[in-house]
Amino acid sequence: MISGAAAESTSTLIAAASDRLTPTERRIAQAVLAEPSLLAFGTGSDLAQHVGTSRPSIVRFANKLGFSGYTELQDAVRRSLSPHLFRPSDRIRHDDPSAFPARAALEQAVTSAFDAVEGERLAALAAPIVRAANVWIVSGETSRAGAHALVSGLSIVRPGVRLVEDHSAGSDLAGAASGDAAVVFDFFRYRRHTIATARILTEIGVAIVAITDGPLSPLAALTDTWCELRVPAIGPLDSSVPAVVIAELLVAQVAKDLHDEATDRIDRIERMWEATATFLPRDG
Repeated sequence: MISGAAAESTSTLIAAASDRLTPTERRIAQAVLAEPSLLAFGTGSDLAQHVGTSRPSIVRFANKLGFSGYTELQDAVRRSLSPHLFRPSDRIRHDDPSAFPARAALEQAVTSAFDAVEGERLAALAAPIVRAANVWIVSGETSRAGAHALVSGLSIVRPGVRLVEDHSAGSDLAGAASGDAAVVFDFFRYRRHTIATARILTEIGVAIVAITDGPLSPLAALTDTWCELRVPAIGPLDSSVPAVVIAELLVAQVAKDLHDEATDRIDRIERMWEATATFLPRDG
């Protein structure tokens, strides 16, 4: 693994390793240089098929460039690509449909989400939410599904949960104070409003829990409590699945940590649902 790889261009990395590349690895390099989005949007198997080689050859190529494997190389390339390659319209124009292997991409994204919160990391993310007086949920566009899932779930297990909308952020956040927590979702290309709101909340003294895509995210600079997700492209758009997975894991952890308080609240909500005939009877 090389330090600062995400900031280096693919061409620079290949140039540095050029005298050590085998003929097969040179063909891989030529394909990647001709079409960087093969790396940004495809799997190792996709790239191998495109070049006419094997997946182990792709892994060895990544190793020659200084990475521990294909995934690390892909992450670096995604961060170094020009932002226009991440526009939905350019993804539609992409002329290689195999670069959008939805099932494999989603499986990898879900696996990475679980890996990101293994051990004590999920409890560390949940801790500010558990002890907060109020919880504010802030989100960019790509992660909005995760934000809504978190608001819906947290509202069942604890009070004081509020989704901050762009158009009413000023009035929504007028009551934010030290002792509160904010869960902020955002991924590349980071929305100006989301980052600005997170910075304002930090200045107020609100504890930030950031759900983002790596240490280069502006959110990661605001808090030590953050989670790194891989967000694949599914067709022209970034997937909402990783954000939803993390949201549901957070709700489960908060419910576990609050336990008696969460149980009492759920029971009260259930009684209210029954009193207001919220659901259709089971017999139809």
